[in-house]
Amino acid sequence: MTVLVGIAIFVGIVGIVVPILPGAILSLAAILVWAIVEHSATGWIVFAITVVLIGASQVVKYVVPERRLREAGVPRRSMVVGVLLGIVGFFVIPVVGMFIGFPVGVYISELHRLRTHAAAWTSTKHALKETGVSMLIELIGTSLAAALWLIAVLFIV
Repeated sequence: MTVLVGIAIFVGIVGIVVPILPGAILSLAAILVWAIVEHSATGWIVFAITVVLIGASQVVKYVVPERRLREAGVPRRSMVVGVLLGIVGFFVIPVVGMFIGFPVGVYISELHRLRTHAAAWTSTKHALKETGVSMLIELIGTSLAAALWLIAVLFIV
């Protein structure tokens, strides 16, 4: 059972970098299953701490990039257009279409708004950078939760 939980956590972490699966939620669910099966105080303490780590990363991954995008002058509308085209791209070109559709969507929206290639490209670079920051924040929170779980499995339980 522990090996399956570890695999699910790993798949969750990969799902953060390759956004096909809800990575952090999958990892958290795997740790919950482990805590239920483990049925010990240690299991529930580890789960509670991972809820805090992953929960905090879920909040921070939206707050920090949103603030930075506002400071750079990139409107939320352009991000929404990017996400929508990313979703369309995911279905048109499986897996990699999201990575093509998102920047194209942001660029088109910004080109429409700013009317120049240079300004639209600058905004698109800001959006891509902050998307990366968001993924990094989620990856750090989930990796810390996974490390805590692994320490508990190897040394405590």
